[in-house]
Amino acid sequence: MRVSEYVRHDAVGLAELMARGEVSPAEVEAAAREAVRAVNPALDAVVETWPADDRPAPGSTPLAGVPFLIKDFGISMAGRRTEMGSRLTAGHVARSDSFLMRRLRRAGLVTVGRTATPELAYSITTEPVLYGPTRNPWDPERGAGGSSGGAGAAVAAGAVPVAHATDAAGSLRIPAACNGLFGLKPTRGRVSLGPALDEGFNGLAVQGGVSRSVRDSAALLDLIRGPEPGDPYFAEQPSRPYAQEVTRPPGPLRIGVLPQAWGGRRTTAPVAGALDRTMRLLESLGHRTEEVTVALGVGWEEFVLANARLSTANVAASVDSLAAALGRPVDSSTLEPSTLAAHRYGRRVSGPEFVTALTVRNRVARGLARYFDTHDLLLTPTLPELPPLLGTYGEGAEALDGLGWIERLNDHSPFTMAFNVAGTPAMSVPVTADTGTGLPIGMQFAAGYGREDLLFRLAGQLEGAQPWSGRTPGVWAGGRS
Repeated sequence: MRVSEYVRHDAVGLAELMARGEVSPAEVEAAAREAVRAVNPALDAVVETWPADDRPAPGSTPLAGVPFLIKDFGISMAGRRTEMGSRLTAGHVARSDSFLMRRLRRAGLVTVGRTATPELAYSITTEPVLYGPTRNPWDPERGAGGSSGGAGAAVAAGAVPVAHATDAAGSLRIPAACNGLFGLKPTRGRVSLGPALDEGFNGLAVQGGVSRSVRDSAALLDLIRGPEPGDPYFAEQPSRPYAQEVTRPPGPLRIGVLPQAWGGRRTTAPVAGALDRTMRLLESLGHRTEEVTVALGVGWEEFVLANARLSTANVAASVDSLAAALGRPVDSSTLEPSTLAAHRYGRRVSGPEFVTALTVRNRVARGLARYFDTHDLLLTPTLPELPPLLGTYGEGAEALDGLGWIERLNDHSPFTMAFNVAGTPAMSVPVTADTGTGLPIGMQFAAGYGREDLLFRLAGQLEGAQPWSGRTPGVWAGGRS
């Protein structure tokens, strides 16, 4: 199989070719490895590849035999390095599979390597000191987003059709928006984080993937969803597979639109124009859109402070545990300035402050739930601006404390984190692009708790009305721009 043919198919399409015997799993895997070699020198999206140790029977699952990449964070694969983008954990090898890794194996995915992430996944740009910056395939001078930036760049460039991603503050949706991909953050409790964790970042973090087609993400979620023993949350299982929802008409939907974010960050003109075009597309499909005001249930400063306390306390605990286990110091030789600042800040968070932050999480969840009593979905830009130039996001990080870094994160990505706090599903859809630069612009749709089915229905309709899977970035494995 030539790479130019490989990249024309999404994951479901590749699996169907293998099931029919038109191409062998070995040929598909070889094409994927060639694609990685073709694009990675320009992008630095894939940290490491390795020989596949799973060879599933073609046709055994909807994704059997499809090449896959896991993120260097939030998942463990026995015998493979898990470094979390940090010098602190460089060279660390996982001893066992996480629950999610076991499900990926059962799904028949052929995991061939791991993708880049910022240090401890604690940024919305992927520019770690350990492995260097990941570049956007649409414009290599710009970032690919974070923290699943390596996954986003690799999928957009054609290395693999779908890849693992995580999301604790937008880390899946942001790279989807920056790289012109589809990415759905599932409901809290939809995919297990065990057995090492009961919850990530106190319920803010979830597991999922980014893809070039909606049906790939639906098929992946079908194969990895469901509780494991000891999970603290339970999301009711859907009445039918998500893969079937993609082709079901959503019916007329009432969609609220939030053009400007909480906290006062203004949406830039290119993104505002893209939002207007998306609203017109939705209206043409029979949906009702209206600008709305959505109450978070708390003030913006209180929201940011609570998230700073939750996230930095988690970072501090993780850093201390990893440093003790690996016998390494916690200083500038092992950690970047923003992570060190988070560690210092998190160690000062008191027990009562931490509990108060959890109370804020509850108030936000209740506040957003009231919105979905009257509307089916909420539409916002995924990001208020185009992907920033590499090197700009971290400017002056040395002068920021842990709260200052979270303030910066929420300023650059003010639309995404609320849905991590609330635990509700949200997706980034690449329905449009900047008319001046050609850079993709993602639109975020959020739904009520457990309503991934509704999101997949709308996403399938949007993809059919305005296909984006044929769009290709300048750095592309097929040799076409």
